[in-house]
Amino acid sequence: MIKNYFLLTSLLLFGFHSFSQESLLDLLVEEERTEYTTASFKTTRIINTQSIENLASGVLDLKISHRFGRVNRGINDFFGLDQATIRLGLDYGITDRLMVGIGRSTVQKAVDGFAKYKMLRQSSGKVDMPISLSWYSNVLVVTQDFPNPERDNEFKHRLFFTHQLLAARKFNSGTSIMLMPTLIHRNLVESTQVDNDVLALGLGGRQKITNRVALTFEYFYVLPNQIDDIYKNSLSLGFDIETGGHVFQLHFTNSLGMMDKQYITETTGDWGAGDIHFGFNISRVFTLKEPKRKPNE
Repeated sequence: MIKNYFLLTSLLLFGFHSFSQESLLDLLVEEERTEYTTASFKTTRIINTQSIENLASGVLDLKISHRFGRVNRGINDFFGLDQATIRLGLDYGITDRLMVGIGRSTVQKAVDGFAKYKMLRQSSGKVDMPISLSWYSNVLVVTQDFPNPERDNEFKHRLFFTHQLLAARKFNSGTSIMLMPTLIHRNLVESTQVDNDVLALGLGGRQKITNRVALTFEYFYVLPNQIDDIYKNSLSLGFDIETGGHVFQLHFTNSLGMMDKQYITETTGDWGAGDIHFGFNISRVFTLKEPKRKPNE
């Protein structure tokens, strides 16, 4: 009896000791783990502007963006629906951090290309990072005829450049905010009295309503004395609807153009006067390359 009691006690103590070691090890591993924030925004764009999100490596995103005429045109123009502009774009994830894209817009017959690189990812745990940070650069080529064919026009006069720092934070499962300090360089301007460089500050956000629907907004404030008084700050309001492989973005905006230099520096619509355009973006993603599996998966 004594021998059996001693054997049973030893087994229980050994089991408790092993369990304690494994539990302690699990706690240590849990403390060292880094949890990265995901889905701050539903797609790689909020409405017009880029969001903090990137495509995964090997993923291609076909984007179709429509912008109709002003709703205050009345029933004769079917509240703007008789007029339409469009941008077709292809975005691709080279790595999980680096994304590139090209597009063509009917506004100014513009062709654009961009790159976006994610420098920091919001996270908690072993690495505590309060924000996500990305750098975005775009070059736009205006291919329509020059407004003054008599002057000495060169190809470089068709080029416009945008550089943005995207700083975003997801505060909870439904609320995300992003700041966008922006520099736009215009190789060709209206006169020598107009600066080639424009500084602006953008603010964007997303509020989740359901698992598939979210409200979005974006606003760009152009610093004073940089553009003509006829131009207004761009304000856009909308909502995202996710349906499987598609994301529909429906919105209202005072901007007709859908490229950075167009909606930031060339918006003429006034919300107070009803100069509002209805529009939508459709995003469809295709996985061209299967992601590499990590060793522990």
